[in-house]
Amino acid sequence: MTTRNTPRMEFLQGTLDVLILRTLLFGPNHGHAIAKHIQRTSEDQLQVETGSLYPALHRLEGRGLVEAGWELAETGKRAKFYRLTTKGRRELQSERSKWEAFARAMGLVLNSSEEDPA
Repeated sequence: MTTRNTPRMEFLQGTLDVLILRTLLFGPNHGHAIAKHIQRTSEDQLQVETGSLYPALHRLEGRGLVEAGWELAETGKRAKFYRLTTKGRRELQSERSKWEAFARAMGLVLNSSEEDPA
């Protein structure tokens, strides 16, 4: 995953998985549409590369968090569509709570009014 117009940055482990699970909460979709949704909803700040997306989808499928099957895309071509499983919904809920707590903690530290010790 890369960000637009900024140097490549490292994301915390599991970030892409959570983004994919959240995207699939809206319904089944194929890989290209998942990547485009993440890019669009992040206001073009996050761009998911194919080399990261498909291994993540396969990993999620292996963990039983998503299911996949071949269907016709809106273009009329066959595409592999991924859908969130019940286990995937539970995982998303758990991970979302962790991310919200993490973001809050980061905000507290970054926005602290205490003097910088350096």
